[in-house]
Amino acid sequence: MKLIQIFTFAFIVVSASIGASAQVENIPISRIAERYVKLVLAIGEHEPGYVDAYYGPKNWQNEVRADKPSLTNLKTEAITLSAALKPHGETTKPGIAKQRLHFLAKQLIAVHTRISILQGQKFSFDEETRLLFDAVVPEIKKSDLDTALTKLDTLVGGDGSLQERFVAYRAQFTIPKDKLRAVFAAAINACKTRTEKFIPLPEGESFTSEFVTDKAWSGYNWYQGAAKSLIQVNTDFPSFIDSAVNLGCHEGYPGHHVFNAMLESNLVNKRGWIEFSVYPLYSPQSLLAEGTASYARFMAFPGDSQSEFEATKLFPLAGMDAGKKGEKAKQYFDTLKAIADLRYARVEGARRYIDGKLSRDELVDWLARYQLISRERAEQGVRFIEKYRGYVINYTLGSDLTAAYVARYGGTGHKQRWSAYETLLSTPLTASMLVN
Repeated sequence: MKLIQIFTFAFIVVSASIGASAQVENIPISRIAERYVKLVLAIGEHEPGYVDAYYGPKNWQNEVRADKPSLTNLKTEAITLSAALKPHGETTKPGIAKQRLHFLAKQLIAVHTRISILQGQKFSFDEETRLLFDAVVPEIKKSDLDTALTKLDTLVGGDGSLQERFVAYRAQFTIPKDKLRAVFAAAINACKTRTEKFIPLPEGESFTSEFVTDKAWSGYNWYQGAAKSLIQVNTDFPSFIDSAVNLGCHEGYPGHHVFNAMLESNLVNKRGWIEFSVYPLYSPQSLLAEGTASYARFMAFPGDSQSEFEATKLFPLAGMDAGKKGEKAKQYFDTLKAIADLRYARVEGARRYIDGKLSRDELVDWLARYQLISRERAEQGVRFIEKYRGYVINYTLGSDLTAAYVARYGGTGHKQRWSAYETLLSTPLTASMLVN
């Protein structure tokens, strides 16, 4: 299956795609970058949560809050800045400076699109992901998902449907609430130790963690700037033993925390590219952020090393029996790997729901059936889709694109693979740029 349909644009087409036709003055790229930051901050005043992180000049944020522009004026600004990029794109030589311009052009398309959505314009799922995240996932056939379920039907024993059996099987690997903090701390520390062997982390980087409830997500990294993060873990539902490493790598090392710290260190501090001091959630940057974070555990724990670490370190901390020589832990991890053919089920369910082909109840059934989760977790999944919509492609597709990039440029050697991965963490890239 072709995993992605990529849409690339020359700079003149970028401008045309959002309706820019008027001539603009020769605006220096540094000024365009500054105006882009203020534009994103201003949208954030209209949509809480749109600005995922900001660590630029405080007075810029104060200016926007003191005199909030209308959405109409913000759309005009997005068109102007997109057109202003055109002459820079025509004269800049290939290299990281050119990548910067392509990245900013794609971000501006997303900015323009998000304003249109806030103004009430409707897009199909695929249109939305193309404009916001620079990628489209081709349709996933229900028959292929059903075939995958049939192959997995003997995965676990017991009575009932595969979904019921799998939910019951996985429940035995739930971390007791009084062990959560110790287990997650050990997992995150291991993620960090393995990461810093290959990536020089910025001096003074650190994070704090919190356990929270009543969220649509399982974990979240709130980047604070200066290489500092707040990592939150949602405990609305029981946490499985594998979630400690998965979230520790995804939200921490070498995932979101390292991604944001590297961008700040390499692009903002060293190069002065101020546009990277702001992170609009609904933008191509998210595909890289979520993709590298979703693949992070495979970098930190290649092969069977995650199950081995869980068996020797996390199972005892959680008071669980890993079995003789860790066989029970390995069987559990192998079972999780076996359901990989269902990893695009959430994306397809979200597309059908947003495009009006599934009702809400049908989406709950879809997620429970094809993700092999309880209806309660499926309800949480629906809440996430209703809030974030096409954002769901960034995890699965982003991870697959990251894996392909690391394989293409890193080969099989650990140092080379980490070098390729580090490039993704510290370079202006979007989905279409990864495959060209």
